[in-house]
Amino acid sequence: MAAHVLLLEDDPAIARTVAYTLGRDGMAVTHSLLMHDARQQLQSRTFDLLVLDVGLPDGSGLDLLQDLRKGAVHRPGATATPVLVLSARGEELDRVLGLELGADDYLTKPFSPRELAARIKAVLRRAAVPMGVVASAGSAHSGFHDDAAGQRISLHGQPLALTRREYRLLACLLHGAGRIHGRETLLAAAWGNDSESTDRTVDTHIKTLRAKLRELDPTREYISTHRGMGYCLDA
Repeated sequence: MAAHVLLLEDDPAIARTVAYTLGRDGMAVTHSLLMHDARQQLQSRTFDLLVLDVGLPDGSGLDLLQDLRKGAVHRPGATATPVLVLSARGEELDRVLGLELGADDYLTKPFSPRELAARIKAVLRRAAVPMGVVASAGSAHSGFHDDAAGQRISLHGQPLALTRREYRLLACLLHGAGRIHGRETLLAAAWGNDSESTDRTVDTHIKTLRAKLRELDPTREYISTHRGMGYCLDA
């Protein structure tokens, strides 16, 4: 089945070029000029990947990205939908911010449409297979249950609202419970070896994971920090 891409881009010329290029590769493209339109599209249908421009007349694609990752877009699967960010701002700080907010890739303008298509294909391939995590169909530990096939984890019978990256991080920690995992190991498990993400990205996602675990069980901290070494899910 052809991948369906939501393209949020306020420049019609760029949008036409991207839609034509992706269409030649067999992808379906829905184009939104404004944030408001994109939000409506996300509420009405499911997409395989989002391409979000940052500078828009009614906001920033990063705001939509943040809402997606927080679960503020109420549609099944929206939280974990892969996202590629387009931006005229190519400074390291801007790229890091986009990746830390949960983007799967970040491409600066001006860009080659063929490179964009290649990056989209790479993101879709990575999204299709959990990276670095080998798990059985279901696994339980210390109140956790991992439905590896559905990429869902519950704690004490209550499902955790996890993004795809958070799932991979927690699954890696869960299946090596009691063992300290270095940041490089966690990066490879959740982002893959070709990612531009950094140790700081892991720290940010661990912080979010802890907050979500605390919401379901405020009586204990499940993930401990080992300075200079990494993180561990306490057995």
